[in-house]
Parts: sequence; structure tokens; C-alpha cells
Amino acid sequence: MLGVHVSGQWLATAGYAVFLPNPRGGQGHGHAFAASVAGAVGMNEWTDIVTGIDLLITSGVADPDRLGIGGWSHGGFMAAWAVGHTDRFRASLMGAGISDWGMQAATGEYGAFEAALGGSTGWEGTGPHPHDQLSPVSFASKIRTPVLILQGEDDTNVSPSQAEFFHRALVRFGVEHEYVLYPREGHGIRERNHQLDLLRRTREWFDRWLVLGR
Repeated sequence: MLGVHVSGQWLATAGYAVFLPNPRGGQGHGHAFAASVAGAVGMNEWTDIVTGIDLLITSGVADPDRLGIGGWSHGGFMAAWAVGHTDRFRASLMGAGISDWGMQAATGEYGAFEAALGGSTGWEGTGPHPHDQLSPVSFASKIRTPVLILQGEDDTNVSPSQAEFFHRALVRFGVEHEYVLYPREGHGIRERNHQLDLLRRTREWFDRWLVLGR
């Protein structure tokens, strides 16, 4: 699971080995570490995540044939990015994730910051733009992994249009997925019944694709 989210603990109680990485671009290691992914999101941080997964496989902690990936916000972006670049995961969960960095610069709460992460904006000429190469939706035709998309309907940080864009791309390419839009919810899921639903869906999704005999 990518990002601090209760789903990681919830899956661990069900017997899953849960990896919570803090790759380049994350917090807690200074400005240079956090800023190193500006204009290159999904690159070195993805390398860091894969390195950790490979180590867990080598150590016997993770089963290479039953890997899942999921996350919220930037972690949701990474989960969507992952399945466009590898088929090694049997299931993915994209929670409030970014599918298009140009759209994020235009609709997110932190426009200039988002533009710096994505490397460009859509109004910088006719393109193609640098952010196109960093946006999961650009690689939707390569996705073979089932995806669960979770999104708050009133999210002003990562607009529901991000989830809708990714959903429509997956429909276009015939990718198996589910799309859940929580009413009255922002970037975090606050209502108790929605929180319980999210936990239930998360476990059922990974159980469906990762648990032997199901």
C-alpha cells in the first residue's frame, strides 16, 4: 500500500504482508529528497518501490505470483502508474489518484506545485507535453491488471475528473475494473459508513484476485 492509510493495517490483520514504502519524493528525509521527483514523478520513486518489492520476494516475505498494489492520493497515482508499466501485479487499488498531471495542474488545489511535479501544463502550446509521459492515463492501453477506483465526489484536491478520466480509458480498452464515487466526501473519506465500505471493498478486491482458491 502506498501512502498512510488504514487499509494497510486492515489488510495486515487479514494475513497480508503489507509494504509501506517511503520512496524518493516522500517526507522525512529533507527537502532535496522530497524535491527530487519534481518533473519526473513515477520515475525514481517507482524504481525505489520495485527495489523494495524485489527484496521482499527474495527474502520470502512476498509471493511474486500474488502481488497487489494500492494507495491513496499520490499513492493512488503510483498504483495507477504501476499497472501501466508492468503486469506483475494481480490487482490494483487507485484511491483519489492522479491520472493526468495536466488536468491536476488545472483543477487541483495547488496548481503551481502540481505543475512542477508533472513538469508542464496543458496551456503550454499544442504538445505533446512532458506531463503526458508522466500521466497514467497515457498508458491505459497497456493495462491488463484489474483496478478498483475509489474517489470522493466533493474532492477539491484531486478532482473526481481524474477518476472519471481513468475509468473511461479503462472502459475503452476493456480493462476489468470497478469505480466507486463516495457522495459528500472530499480528499479523505470521513463518513463512518463510507469508511466501513472502503475497508470492506479493499479487502474483498484483493481477496478476489490474490487469495488462492478464490
